[in-house]
Amino acid sequence: MNEPPAQAGNSPAFDITRPNIARVYDYWLGGKDNFEADREHARQMLEIYPPVAKLVRDNRQFLSRAVTWVAGHGVRQFLDIGSGLPTRDNTHEAAQAVDESCRVVYADNDPLVVTHAQALLADPGAGVEAITGDLRDPMGILGDPVVCKLIRPSEPACAVLAMVLHFFPFEQAREIASAVIRWLPPGSYAIISVGCGDEQTGEALTSAYKAAPLYNHSPGQVAKFFGALTLVEPGLVDAEQWRPARTAVQSGHRGGRILAGVARKPR
Repeated sequence: MNEPPAQAGNSPAFDITRPNIARVYDYWLGGKDNFEADREHARQMLEIYPPVAKLVRDNRQFLSRAVTWVAGHGVRQFLDIGSGLPTRDNTHEAAQAVDESCRVVYADNDPLVVTHAQALLADPGAGVEAITGDLRDPMGILGDPVVCKLIRPSEPACAVLAMVLHFFPFEQAREIASAVIRWLPPGSYAIISVGCGDEQTGEALTSAYKAAPLYNHSPGQVAKFFGALTLVEPGLVDAEQWRPARTAVQSGHRGGRILAGVARKPR
């Protein structure tokens, strides 16, 4: 789960005494960019719902598969919003493994996240950059000069909203997704994943999570984040089940889950 939005007009302060969800996420993925407060909160969440670390790893693997699939269908430009700390299987690594000419912009509202990403992506010729942006102002991200430089409106693009929309109430999350989808050129793709759960698990997780408000959207609500886009097979499924061109799987899953899908904007 990536870093939630800052309060309007402010950026999150760098405070190692309070858990930061980007760093908690990093801990669950086996990274080293976290502090004791993050690790303690991560362990508390694991006590409440032990599968949570596996779920975030499933999401990371889904993201890598989805980006690889989209790049394999000719898309060469990606905007990853709410990207979190750089770790294994990043969007640019998956995309450039298909074609090294792929261009990627990472956007996050956390200055620490952006600083880490900029240090990692210091090669000016790599076609990969990181910017600071608040998802509560999607047009501010979409109109950023770096985005305008690397993402060309004359060709299809891919927008990634992975594990961020559950930090917003449903209507606001749908408005954010709609703004991003409207911005995409025809023939583009959206990759979306959202953490959710049954009533009991969702209530336990949203109550225990302390870094920011967390909202438990239903599968029907998650499906609406794709708007009028056409979901590619296997449709909207659990992240671990998403494999290109497979038939949709009807899951009787109980507890927490990550719903994920890839959808195409008609030409």
